[in-house]
Amino acid sequence: MSHLFQVGAGSGGMTVLDVVCRDPRISRVTLIEPDEYKPHNVVRHLFPPSAVGSKKSNLAAKWLEERRPDLKLQLLHCSLMSPLHAAKIEAAAQACDLGVCAADNEAAKFHFDLLMRRFLKPWTLGEVLAGGIGGFVHWFAPGGPCYGCVASFLRRTVQADTSKPPDYAAPGGPAPETTIPASRASIEVIASLHAQITLQLLTHGAGYDPGFTSLLFTLEKVPGIFDEAFRAHRFRIPRAPDCLICKDCGAPADLDDALKNALKRLQ
Repeated sequence: MSHLFQVGAGSGGMTVLDVVCRDPRISRVTLIEPDEYKPHNVVRHLFPPSAVGSKKSNLAAKWLEERRPDLKLQLLHCSLMSPLHAAKIEAAAQACDLGVCAADNEAAKFHFDLLMRRFLKPWTLGEVLAGGIGGFVHWFAPGGPCYGCVASFLRRTVQADTSKPPDYAAPGGPAPETTIPASRASIEVIASLHAQITLQLLTHGAGYDPGFTSLLFTLEKVPGIFDEAFRAHRFRIPRAPDCLICKDCGAPADLDDALKNALKRLQ
Protein backbone atom coordinates (compact mmCIF):
# COMPACT_ATOMS: atom_id res chain seq x y z
CA MET A 1 0.00 0.00 0.00
CA SER A 2 1.35 3.42 -0.96
CA HIS A 3 1.40 6.93 0.48
CA LEU A 4 0.84 9.75 -2.04
CA PHE A 5 2.21 13.20 -1.25
CA GLN A 6 0.65 15.89 -3.45
CA VAL A 7 0.82 19.66 -3.63
CA GLY A 8 -2.03 21.39 -5.44
CA ALA A 9 -5.72 20.62 -5.85
CA GLY A 10 -6.58 23.11 -8.55
CA SER A 11 -8.32 22.22 -11.80
CA GLY A 12 -5.46 20.01 -13.02
CA GLY A 13 -4.26 18.80 -9.64
CA MET A 14 -7.73 17.67 -8.62
CA THR A 15 -8.06 15.57 -11.78
CA VAL A 16 -4.73 13.87 -11.05
CA LEU A 17 -5.68 13.31 -7.41
CA ASP A 18 -9.08 11.87 -8.36
CA VAL A 19 -7.70 9.43 -10.96
CA VAL A 20 -4.65 8.28 -9.00
CA CYS A 21 -6.56 7.79 -5.74
CA ARG A 22 -9.09 5.51 -7.42
CA ASP A 23 -6.25 2.99 -7.56
CA PRO A 24 -6.56 0.70 -4.50
CA ARG A 25 -2.79 0.66 -4.09
CA ILE A 26 -3.00 4.22 -2.74
CA SER A 27 -3.90 3.89 0.93
CA ARG A 28 -2.79 7.26 2.30
CA VAL A 29 -2.71 10.81 0.97
CA THR A 30 -1.06 13.96 2.23
CA LEU A 31 -2.38 17.01 0.37
CA ILE A 32 -0.98 20.54 0.53
CA GLU A 33 -3.32 23.23 -0.84
CA PRO A 34 -3.39 26.84 0.43
CA ASP A 35 -6.13 28.29 -1.74
CA GLU A 36 -9.87 28.77 -1.49
CA TYR A 37 -12.41 27.89 -4.17
CA LYS A 38 -13.35 31.10 -6.00
CA PRO A 39 -16.16 31.99 -8.42
CA HIS A 40 -13.88 32.03 -11.48
CA ASN A 41 -12.62 28.51 -10.63
CA VAL A 42 -16.03 26.98 -11.32
CA VAL A 43 -15.77 26.82 -15.13
CA ARG A 44 -12.72 24.56 -15.02
CA HIS A 45 -12.97 22.63 -11.76
CA LEU A 46 -14.65 19.45 -10.52
CA PHE A 47 -16.23 21.20 -7.54
CA PRO A 48 -19.77 22.68 -7.77
CA PRO A 49 -20.67 26.40 -7.66
CA SER A 50 -22.22 25.87 -4.23
CA ALA A 51 -18.71 25.18 -2.85
CA VAL A 52 -17.37 28.67 -3.61
CA GLY A 53 -15.70 30.13 -0.53
CA SER A 54 -14.62 26.78 0.88
CA LYS A 55 -11.04 25.61 1.24
CA LYS A 56 -9.95 23.52 -1.73
CA SER A 57 -8.20 21.11 0.62
CA ASN A 58 -11.46 20.40 2.44
CA LEU A 59 -13.37 20.03 -0.82
CA ALA A 60 -10.74 17.60 -2.09
CA ALA A 61 -10.99 15.59 1.11
CA LYS A 62 -14.77 15.35 0.81
CA TRP A 63 -14.43 14.27 -2.83
CA LEU A 64 -12.01 11.49 -1.92
CA GLU A 65 -13.95 10.35 1.14
CA GLU A 66 -17.06 9.85 -1.00
CA ARG A 67 -15.12 7.65 -3.42
CA ARG A 68 -12.48 6.07 -1.17
CA PRO A 69 -13.74 6.08 2.43
CA ASP A 70 -10.85 3.78 3.34
CA LEU A 71 -8.20 6.39 2.49
CA LYS A 72 -6.20 7.97 5.28
CA LEU A 73 -6.03 11.72 4.62
CA GLN A 74 -3.74 14.42 5.96
CA LEU A 75 -4.57 17.97 4.88
CA LEU A 76 -2.21 20.92 5.13
CA HIS A 77 -3.92 24.21 4.26
CA CYS A 78 -0.69 26.12 3.71
CA SER A 79 1.95 27.01 1.19
CA LEU A 80 4.47 24.28 0.40
CA MET A 81 7.17 26.67 1.62
CA SER A 82 5.45 27.72 4.84
CA PRO A 83 8.07 27.87 7.63
CA LEU A 84 5.36 27.25 10.23
CA HIS A 85 4.50 23.89 8.64
CA ALA A 86 7.99 22.92 7.46
CA ALA A 87 8.37 20.06 9.93
CA LYS A 88 5.05 18.45 8.95
CA ILE A 89 5.76 18.93 5.25
CA GLU A 90 9.21 17.35 5.47
CA ALA A 91 7.83 14.48 7.56
CA ALA A 92 5.19 13.80 4.91
CA ALA A 93 7.79 13.91 2.13
CA GLN A 94 10.01 11.49 4.02
CA ALA A 95 7.13 9.08 4.70
CA CYS A 96 5.60 9.07 1.22
CA ASP A 97 6.20 6.56 -1.55
CA LEU A 98 5.35 8.85 -4.47
CA GLY A 99 5.01 12.59 -5.05
CA VAL A 100 2.79 14.63 -7.36
CA CYS A 101 3.41 18.31 -7.99
CA ALA A 102 0.42 20.21 -9.38
CA ALA A 103 1.65 23.70 -8.45
CA ASP A 104 1.74 26.46 -11.05
CA ASN A 105 4.64 28.56 -9.77
CA GLU A 106 8.34 27.95 -10.21
CA ALA A 107 9.36 28.42 -6.59
CA ALA A 108 7.02 25.62 -5.48
CA LYS A 109 8.27 23.30 -8.22
CA PHE A 110 11.90 23.78 -7.23
CA HIS A 111 11.06 23.36 -3.55
CA PHE A 112 9.11 20.17 -4.21
CA ASP A 113 12.04 18.86 -6.25
CA LEU A 114 14.42 19.57 -3.37
CA LEU A 115 12.16 17.72 -0.93
CA MET A 116 11.84 14.69 -3.18
CA ARG A 117 15.58 14.52 -3.83
CA ARG A 118 16.38 14.93 -0.14
CA PHE A 119 14.31 11.86 0.71
CA LEU A 120 15.01 9.93 -2.52
CA LYS A 121 11.39 9.79 -3.68
CA PRO A 122 10.06 9.48 -7.25
CA TRP A 123 7.60 12.15 -8.39
CA THR A 124 5.72 13.61 -11.34
CA LEU A 125 4.86 17.08 -12.58
CA GLY A 126 2.29 18.33 -15.09
CA GLU A 127 2.35 21.75 -16.76
CA VAL A 128 -0.33 23.25 -19.02
CA LEU A 129 1.05 25.82 -21.44
CA ALA A 130 -0.47 29.28 -21.65
CA GLY A 131 -3.54 29.31 -23.85
CA GLY A 132 -4.04 25.58 -23.43
CA ILE A 133 -2.07 24.93 -26.62
CA GLY A 134 -0.48 21.86 -25.04
CA GLY A 135 1.41 20.78 -21.98
CA PHE A 136 4.26 18.85 -20.42
CA VAL A 137 4.35 15.86 -18.10
CA HIS A 138 7.66 15.02 -16.41
CA TRP A 139 8.70 12.17 -14.16
CA PHE A 140 11.65 12.17 -11.79
CA ALA A 141 13.51 9.39 -10.01
CA PRO A 142 16.25 9.43 -7.35
CA GLY A 143 19.64 9.93 -8.95
CA GLY A 144 18.12 11.19 -12.20
CA PRO A 145 17.82 14.73 -13.56
CA CYS A 146 16.31 17.29 -11.22
CA TYR A 147 13.67 19.85 -12.15
CA GLY A 148 16.44 22.36 -12.83
CA CYS A 149 18.10 19.99 -15.33
CA VAL A 150 14.80 19.46 -17.13
CA ALA A 151 13.64 23.09 -17.11
CA SER A 152 17.00 24.33 -18.36
CA PHE A 153 17.09 21.75 -21.17
CA LEU A 154 13.55 22.50 -22.33
CA ARG A 155 14.06 26.26 -22.26
CA ARG A 156 17.01 25.80 -24.62
CA THR A 157 15.31 23.22 -26.83
CA VAL A 158 11.57 23.85 -27.05
CA GLN A 159 9.94 27.01 -28.34
CA ALA A 160 6.61 27.49 -26.59
CA ASP A 161 4.46 30.25 -25.21
CA THR A 162 6.18 31.24 -21.97
CA SER A 163 3.55 33.66 -20.68
CA LYS A 164 3.64 33.73 -16.90
CA PRO A 165 0.93 31.47 -15.44
CA PRO A 166 -1.10 32.44 -12.39
CA ASP A 167 0.42 31.74 -9.00
CA TYR A 168 -2.01 29.44 -7.19
CA ALA A 169 0.29 29.29 -4.16
CA ALA A 170 -0.28 32.98 -3.47
CA PRO A 171 -4.02 33.64 -3.22
CA GLY A 172 -4.69 37.29 -3.88
CA GLY A 173 -1.16 37.73 -5.22
CA PRO A 174 0.01 39.87 -8.16
CA ALA A 175 -0.79 37.20 -10.77
CA PRO A 176 -4.58 36.65 -10.55
CA GLU A 177 -6.01 33.27 -11.41
CA THR A 178 -8.54 34.86 -13.76
CA THR A 179 -5.81 35.46 -16.33
CA ILE A 180 -5.41 31.77 -17.17
CA PRO A 181 -6.68 31.20 -20.73
CA ALA A 182 -6.55 27.38 -20.82
CA SER A 183 -9.91 25.65 -21.21
CA ARG A 184 -11.19 22.87 -19.00
CA ALA A 185 -10.74 20.46 -21.92
CA SER A 186 -7.05 21.35 -22.34
CA ILE A 187 -6.39 21.05 -18.62
CA GLU A 188 -8.18 17.69 -18.47
CA VAL A 189 -6.09 16.19 -21.29
CA ILE A 190 -2.74 17.12 -19.74
CA ALA A 191 -3.91 16.19 -16.24
CA SER A 192 -5.06 12.78 -17.46
CA LEU A 193 -1.65 12.16 -19.03
CA HIS A 194 -0.09 13.28 -15.76
CA ALA A 195 -2.24 10.79 -13.84
CA GLN A 196 -1.42 7.96 -16.25
CA ILE A 197 2.33 8.50 -15.97
CA THR A 198 2.01 8.73 -12.18
CA LEU A 199 0.21 5.37 -12.08
CA GLN A 200 2.86 3.83 -14.33
CA LEU A 201 5.56 5.12 -11.98
CA LEU A 202 3.63 3.62 -9.07
CA THR A 203 3.49 0.27 -10.89
CA HIS A 204 7.10 0.03 -12.03
CA GLY A 205 8.92 2.01 -9.35
CA ALA A 206 12.66 2.29 -9.88
CA GLY A 207 12.36 0.23 -13.06
CA TYR A 208 10.07 2.72 -14.79
CA ASP A 209 11.33 3.80 -18.22
CA PRO A 210 8.75 4.94 -20.78
CA GLY A 211 11.49 6.10 -23.12
CA PHE A 212 11.37 9.73 -22.05
CA THR A 213 11.91 12.03 -19.11
CA SER A 214 9.48 14.68 -20.33
CA LEU A 215 6.49 14.38 -22.64
CA LEU A 216 5.21 17.38 -24.58
CA PHE A 217 1.73 16.91 -26.02
CA THR A 218 0.44 19.58 -28.39
CA LEU A 219 -3.26 20.39 -28.51
CA GLU A 220 -3.32 23.13 -31.13
CA LYS A 221 -1.41 24.10 -34.25
CA VAL A 222 0.23 27.44 -33.51
CA PRO A 223 2.34 29.12 -36.23
CA GLY A 224 5.90 29.54 -35.10
CA ILE A 225 5.40 27.30 -32.06
CA PHE A 226 3.73 23.97 -32.92
CA ASP A 227 3.56 22.67 -36.49
CA GLU A 228 0.64 20.37 -35.77
CA ALA A 229 -1.93 19.56 -33.11
CA PHE A 230 -2.21 16.32 -31.12
CA ARG A 231 1.41 15.35 -31.49
CA ALA A 232 3.57 13.84 -28.76
CA HIS A 233 7.21 14.91 -28.41
CA ARG A 234 9.38 12.79 -26.14
CA PHE A 235 12.54 14.11 -24.50
CA ARG A 236 15.06 11.91 -22.72
CA ILE A 237 16.91 14.39 -20.53
CA PRO A 238 20.05 13.30 -18.63
CA ARG A 239 21.25 14.78 -15.41
CA ALA A 240 23.34 17.83 -16.29
CA PRO A 241 26.81 17.71 -14.69
CA ASP A 242 26.87 21.52 -14.55
CA CYS A 243 23.30 21.95 -13.24
CA LEU A 244 23.15 24.85 -10.79
CA ILE A 245 20.40 23.10 -8.79
CA CYS A 246 21.67 19.59 -8.10
CA LYS A 247 25.40 19.97 -8.84
CA ASP A 248 27.42 18.45 -6.01
CA CYS A 249 24.42 18.41 -3.67
CA GLY A 250 21.94 15.57 -3.92
CA ALA A 251 20.35 16.56 -0.60
CA PRO A 252 20.85 20.20 0.44
CA ALA A 253 21.16 20.78 4.15
CA ASP A 254 18.98 23.86 4.05
CA LEU A 255 16.14 23.75 1.52
CA ASP A 256 15.30 27.45 1.75
CA ASP A 257 18.88 28.63 1.23
CA ALA A 258 19.42 26.20 -1.65
CA LEU A 259 16.21 27.32 -3.33
CA LYS A 260 17.04 31.03 -3.01
CA ASN A 261 20.53 30.51 -4.42
CA ALA A 262 19.25 28.40 -7.31
CA LEU A 263 16.58 30.90 -8.33
CA LYS A 264 19.06 33.78 -8.18
CA ARG A 265 21.39 31.95 -10.55
CA LEU A 266 18.59 31.21 -13.01
CA GLN A 267 17.47 34.83 -13.23
